[in-house]
Amino acid sequence: MDSLTQLTFGAACGEAVLGKKIGRKALVWGAVLGTLPDLDVFIPLGGPVNDFVYHRGFSHSLILLALLSPMIAWLIANVHPDTKRYYRRWVLLCFLVLEASVLLDLLTIYGTQIFWPFDTTPMAVPILFIIDPLFTLPILSGVLAALVLKRSSTLGHRLNMVGLVLSLAYLVWAFSAAEFVERRVTEKLARQGVAYSQFISSPAPFNTLLWRVVGIDKDRYFETYFSLFDRKTPLFVDFYPRNLALMAGIEEHPPIVKLKRFTRGYYAFSTVGEYVAMTDLRMGSAPDYVFRFKVARLNDSHPTPIDDERLKTTQDWRGLVWVWARIWNPIP
Repeated sequence: MDSLTQLTFGAACGEAVLGKKIGRKALVWGAVLGTLPDLDVFIPLGGPVNDFVYHRGFSHSLILLALLSPMIAWLIANVHPDTKRYYRRWVLLCFLVLEASVLLDLLTIYGTQIFWPFDTTPMAVPILFIIDPLFTLPILSGVLAALVLKRSSTLGHRLNMVGLVLSLAYLVWAFSAAEFVERRVTEKLARQGVAYSQFISSPAPFNTLLWRVVGIDKDRYFETYFSLFDRKTPLFVDFYPRNLALMAGIEEHPPIVKLKRFTRGYYAFSTVGEYVAMTDLRMGSAPDYVFRFKVARLNDSHPTPIDDERLKTTQDWRGLVWVWARIWNPIP
């Protein structure tokens, strides 16, 4: 999830666990803990592809964070000696926020190595877009209420709990919507005779009413959108080439090997001038994908491996108008 969501969710948990005991310190430390796992983004890992595939690695390990929780709690309690009698609650807070922040990241399409170091496979249960106002606003409102209202009043604490409950209820809705979408899309693809070896669905920007679907069929892939308000309307499926021939002879080039594994098969190749670029098909939309990397140079039509380089992308936010229109109407 985005940084604001992680920060406010951690703050809300801090208020819920220790807010009535120690005041705003719990809220502040909850916010810090919620942000902590994502700070790995500032660690240079050896190049653009490494930075991409190793993000959400060791810092998002449920096992490692569980082991670190008592130690972090001890450090916090020593920073605030007057709170040492609440050490067990500090441990609970650390464990709850660190584990929950990782699980929130798991609910987006990127991929999170929650079982590191025993299994470094990036896991994803994509039921939320990385920024979802309907999830964030309730907890943000509750945290602001807890900050603004006087500590002598329990109203802020209660409103914080209400915000948490509403956001968790939204997660239940998102899980249900994801199951519904997968079932209906599977039915429609079968009815329309669309061949595929795998497909994945994830919410379109800022909502859980419209879902983007990308599927793989050998040397091509398809993209389509499904709205929860679509009824018997067929899916409007667009097909694109994966250009797998462009990696002939360089299949073992480390950036390609890493990206193939990290994307779990949702990748394609294209030419950008004299270069071969590899694209993660899961994030973005044709032709504006978020993660594209130069991996080779073409010499007489033959690819030669190069040091990887991320291609800059420009997101056209005018597409959000299309998203809103597509939610309510099937558009070919």
